[in-house]
This record gives sequence, C-alpha cells and structure tokens, in this order.
Amino acid sequence: MDDKALIYLDNAATSYPKPAGCMLRALARYIELGASPSRGGYDLAREAETAVSDVRHALRCFFGADEHYPVCFGSNATDALNTLIQGLTEPGDHLVSTCLEHNSVLRPLHHLRAQGRIEFDLAEFDASGFVNPDDIAAMIRPHTRMVVINHASNVLGTVQPVSAIGEICRNKGIPLILDVAQSAGAIPVEMKNWNVSGMAFTCHKSLLSPSGIGGLIIHPDLPIRPIRFGGTGIDSANLFHTQTFPYRLEAGTLNFLGILALNESLSYLQELETQGYRQMEMALTEKLRDGLSEIYGIDLYAAQSLENHLPLITCNVRGYVAADVGAILDGDFNIAVRTGLHCAPLVHKHISTAPNGAIRFSLGIFNTGASIDAAISAMSIIARNA
Repeated sequence: MDDKALIYLDNAATSYPKPAGCMLRALARYIELGASPSRGGYDLAREAETAVSDVRHALRCFFGADEHYPVCFGSNATDALNTLIQGLTEPGDHLVSTCLEHNSVLRPLHHLRAQGRIEFDLAEFDASGFVNPDDIAAMIRPHTRMVVINHASNVLGTVQPVSAIGEICRNKGIPLILDVAQSAGAIPVEMKNWNVSGMAFTCHKSLLSPSGIGGLIIHPDLPIRPIRFGGTGIDSANLFHTQTFPYRLEAGTLNFLGILALNESLSYLQELETQGYRQMEMALTEKLRDGLSEIYGIDLYAAQSLENHLPLITCNVRGYVAADVGAILDGDFNIAVRTGLHCAPLVHKHISTAPNGAIRFSLGIFNTGASIDAAISAMSIIARNA
C-alpha cells in the first residue's frame, strides 16, 4: 500500500478519525468515575448516574425533544429500531415503510411478517431519491400501527420530507418512527416539531462517538413494551421488568464510557456549528459531485441536486464492478470508500445497481479540498482504464 496519508471517505459507515481530545477527555472522566450508574447508593455511583442524566438532557436538546421525553440508551440504531418495532407491534398490525430503508428496518419487518405477526407496505421513491408523503398517506389502513422511515438514505444521501409525513401521521393518530442513523449530527433534527413519536439513533457516524452506543427517544405516551428483561438497578424486588422510564428499555449495565464520549462529541458538534461546518461539508460534496459528473463513464445516482442531501455521493464506473473500484482506490490511491449494497438492497434494486451495488463516497468534518481533488483524480484514472 502507498505510504501517503489515508483519504477516508466512508463516514456514512463510521466517522473517522474521531476528535481525539473528546475521546481522551471521556476516557479520563470514565477512569475518574468508573462506577456503574444506578448500581449503588454511594457518592461515586450517584455521580455516574448524574453524568448519564446530563447526557440524556443534552440529547433532548440536540434532537428537539421536550424535557419529559424518555431517552433510552442501547448499542446502536439497529438495536433501537428493533426495540421500537417489536415493542410496539401486536399480532395483526399493519406497518408502512419505504424502499429506501436500511436492513435495520427491513429485516425486522420481514421476520415479523414471516412469523405471521404483521403485514406491511413499502412506499417507492422517485428518480431523485425522495418519497412522496401522499404515497405514505395512501398506504395507511385502519389497522396501521406505525409508519417507520429513515430521515436520510445511506445509499443516496437524500433527506426525506419528515415534517410532511409527521403531519400525516399526527392527523391519522398513528406514531411516526424515525431512523436518524445517517442524519444525526450531520443535519438538524426536530423531533417534536416534526411530530415524531419515536426516534432511533446511533453515535458512531456523524455524532463522532465510538461504536457500541446509541439508543432511542420517545414521546412519553408511546405505549412501548420492553423486548429484553434483566437488571436495571431499580425495583430489584420485582421479578418482572420495571415499567419506569428510561429503565423500561434498558436491561443490563449501560455503556458508560460510550455515553461519556457522546457527551463530549455533542459539545464538540455544537462548537463546530458556529463555524459553519455543515456548509463546508456540502461545498466539498458539490465539488466532488461536479468533478465526478465531468468524467466520462461515471454514473451518479440521485445527485442532480444537493438540496435536502447529506454529504454523500454514490456512483459507478461503467465496465467495472463496484467492489473492484473500491479495491483499486484502496490499493493504488489509499482512498477508503464503501462499495456493495450498503445493507439497503431495495434501493439498489430500484436504481438497477443490484446485485453488485455501487461506490459510495461519504464525507466528514475532517475532509479537505485536497482529499476531494485526489478522489476525483483517482476516479478519472480508473474510468480512463475501463
């Protein structure tokens, strides 16, 4: 491999590098506290619980939720989505989702349908990568239990009209469940204003935290059941799992180090916001889009407009399998991208890139104009040799 510095363009999978100062401060805080939150009446355990409560509050503010919305920690967005989908559905329920979804939604839906528990319909998306809210409305039945959608596609980068869909759900009296795995930290999220009843997040992408920490935020009236049972640190005499939030959906010891790291990352992101980092990311994304669009033999997907779009570009090189382009970018140019189906097979089926998928460039806060120039140059060389 070339000894030049790695150009990392796979931030939609996980952000890299992490802000080192944040991670070191979180580790130092963890070493200082160390005790398990809610697992003792002594001062150190109480201080640990207070630190966790502070992060719950910070998340409510960050995602536009009211102070009384429970914040429940888990391991990632997939974990949270399983909790929401399985904890809200009853036999005979109908769900509405979309063909833009990640397998973290599609697989729970298909497994529950195979067990005879639910039925569901999936709304298509248009050539620009957007779902029409009217299509969602048309699929809602009298026994529809929820609408579950992603805020932004991990394949196309398109940001869906959540506010309009949330208004439809509010008028119909059904919950809207939102997957913000890709959008959290990259673009603003307004849970209450958009009438979102439940939201699943992960922290290792644009929230700049380590893997293994995520969770969900819910409206306090959402009648969700726990799907795992165990120790919570409270109500220990009860042999049935507590119904008290947030512990109702938190079985076992929390990832305290991950929560402390998230707290540092949230503060870091708020500082970056004053510097206009989102605008800088999108300016670099536009530079990449324009550069790739000028190369003969490269096909771009849903990138004609970057309005309502994440800093993400997906493409293919005619004459190449996507995985081979990724291997060349890695081996010859030290550029890291994601290739394949991106755990979203229906998107690729819809845009006719299945079964081999496509090449995804996803930018982060540490990318520069020079890294984008290098990516465009490398793709130009590859396309010329096709």
